[in-house]
Amino acid sequence: MKNSFRTKLMTLLLLGVGVQTALAQVTFEVTKVPAKTPAQDTLFLAGNHNNWNPRNKAHSFKKAANGRYYLTMPSGKEELEYKITRGSWATGEAFTNGVAKNNRIYLAKKPIDTVRLEIESWSDFHDSPDKVHTASANVKILSNEFWMPQLNRSRRVWIYLPPDYATSGKKYPVLYMHDGQNLFDAFYGFSGEWGIDESMDKLFQEKGLSAIIVAPDNGGDQRMNEYTPWKNEKYGGGQGEAYVDFLAYTLKPYIDAHYRTMPEKKYTGVAGSSMGGLISLYAAIKHPSVFGKAGVFSPAFWVSPEVYDYVSKNKVPKDLKVVMLAGEKEGKDMVPDMARMRDLLLQKGLKKKNLQYEVHADGEHKESFWQREFPDGFTWLFGKK
Repeated sequence: MKNSFRTKLMTLLLLGVGVQTALAQVTFEVTKVPAKTPAQDTLFLAGNHNNWNPRNKAHSFKKAANGRYYLTMPSGKEELEYKITRGSWATGEAFTNGVAKNNRIYLAKKPIDTVRLEIESWSDFHDSPDKVHTASANVKILSNEFWMPQLNRSRRVWIYLPPDYATSGKKYPVLYMHDGQNLFDAFYGFSGEWGIDESMDKLFQEKGLSAIIVAPDNGGDQRMNEYTPWKNEKYGGGQGEAYVDFLAYTLKPYIDAHYRTMPEKKYTGVAGSSMGGLISLYAAIKHPSVFGKAGVFSPAFWVSPEVYDYVSKNKVPKDLKVVMLAGEKEGKDMVPDMARMRDLLLQKGLKKKNLQYEVHADGEHKESFWQREFPDGFTWLFGKK
């Protein structure tokens, strides 16, 4: 009897520990918002837990009768970086001068926790004198409403032309990128920009390297849907195949018809970060006759583990060139996931000399890291050898 009682007691204690762990949660309470905040607007918490989706319904706040906003979610064990939005980065939280708010940080310290926040301002409330356009003169808006027939919607598309494009008469390689609003102009970037135009200008001046860069904006709340072919029950997705078909069958033919390009696959690349890294690798595998180079920065393979099975079941061109890079400060799964993909690509026949794999000890999941690493990644992919 004693042994039976002791066994039951231990079982209950263990179950209690499990329940306590399972119930570990944090409540975010927004105690104050700017007076002009539209009463009908919903607040969202976007961060590294949901791949920075600014309009994820699973992380929307509920407005209480007291005028405050509440969101309760599992606290997790990893450091949470986040911001509050009203459904898009254009309506994200900002300082009183209009400059986008820095990422907030939360790390769980107790099983049940509450974080109280005040929102100083929203980005769309004013044009700040500190928030200026930074795009160089050779960056243009190709179209504010470029039609995407595969997705039945339109999108702003950016294009960067090399410094000597107007006078050289030459043809140029082309790199297709994602998240266009974060690449060239800090005015539109929600957390800084990559500085692609400045980097390309410098590479042209110092190394004689040049390329046309074409980049559609992400679709805000459509970003998760468009940047993975597989639906994630928690985060969405499933339109990635249509998106890369748009790049291959609509956008690239238009660019080749209207600009002096080198249309062959060995002069054509696709690159992006996070979900953009995931969809870039997918695009290169799905359209091997279109994209001969892929820049896979901090790939969010964890959102779509189906990508491993997809790569294993499809041919990996031996002449494909791939840059894969990430930072050790991007969460516990980032580097192991990327290493797994590296090994799979090599097993599938990708030549070692065609793969550049880098892990940086100080690398974080943010634009400043990708801005720093882009010039070397581009040089390795497109440089003269």
